[in-house]
Amino acid sequence: MEAMTKADVDKLDKGLAAHGGRPLRPRDAATLILLDRKGDEVLVLMGRRHAGHAFMPGKFVFPGGRTDPADSRIATATALHRDEEAKLLAGPGRTSAARARAVALSAIRETYEEAGLLIGERAAFATDKRDWQGFVEHGVRPSLETLRLIARAITPPNRVRRFDTRFFSAWRSDVAVELPDGGPTNELEELVWLPLAKAREADIPDITRMILDELEKRLAHDPLLRPGGPVPFYRLVRNRFTRELL
Repeated sequence: MEAMTKADVDKLDKGLAAHGGRPLRPRDAATLILLDRKGDEVLVLMGRRHAGHAFMPGKFVFPGGRTDPADSRIATATALHRDEEAKLLAGPGRTSAARARAVALSAIRETYEEAGLLIGERAAFATDKRDWQGFVEHGVRPSLETLRLIARAITPPNRVRRFDTRFFSAWRSDVAVELPDGGPTNELEELVWLPLAKAREADIPDITRMILDELEKRLAHDPLLRPGGPVPFYRLVRNRFTRELL
């Protein structure tokens, strides 16, 4: 556990003042850490955020974004593993099983939108939800059973935007379709597969570097990333940055 500096507290006070003394409520969001093996190395997919973004411009990040209401109404080929669902329901907040499922699905949707990678099974799929039409067009039914929850982090109150982000992982072999031109959005300007050590040296947010460290430790003890592994949870509690295990 690490205490905040006076500068951090000053920023927090300014952030609260900008919102009438009340911190912004964090919105549910999800990120997908897509992994691949090359010999003895594990590679991770990262992309550079567009320089015009208000939130972390120009930084290398994992594909991800905010959970949308429509994500809760998408049929899947497989459900979350029960141990992974339990981890998603743990911790503060009133996360229902339906909301946990929606958060996990948003990680899959965002990976398609930003990287052109569709995770699931090749099968007929139908939905009228606009953001999921890529899965309809390419005949991929999204699948949740291979997702693993790696970490959770809540953005501190002194930021322009706040997210309650769940960091999932999956393997490249879980991708049913890889679109050669990437996803339909321009959220990420550059997509690269980097060895974990190189990824930590890139221009990445501090929390991303911390998550990569956590992931490397978990892989060292569990190369297959079996369900129900330890999930670190980062947040600010009474002006102190804390790390808990879910």
